Amino acid sequence: MNVIYNSEHYSVVEFGAQSSPSAMEFGGYEILDKPARKEIFIAGPLAEVFRQNVMQLIATEPSEEEIDAFLGSYDSLMAQPFILH
Repeated sequence: MNVIYNSEHYSVVEFGAQSSPSAMEFGGYEILDKPARKEIFIAGPLAEVFRQNVMQLIATEPSEEEIDAFLGSYDSLMAQPFILH
């Protein structure tokens, strides 16, 4: 488990992180929308697409607002509420 992004609005945790391209076979990403108190865990092909899109985004040296906007594109997939203990 590796926190790869954390802002006021979003947090992203990478699970099963490895250096090989097939790392997402058994891992994935948890994306947390803090204000909406919702999250999603993505794995498999969707996680691989997410990883590739993140790598492309990082190459542009984005601002926090641009990263949050990118993560916001996953909001419609978030149906799982999260509860803090």
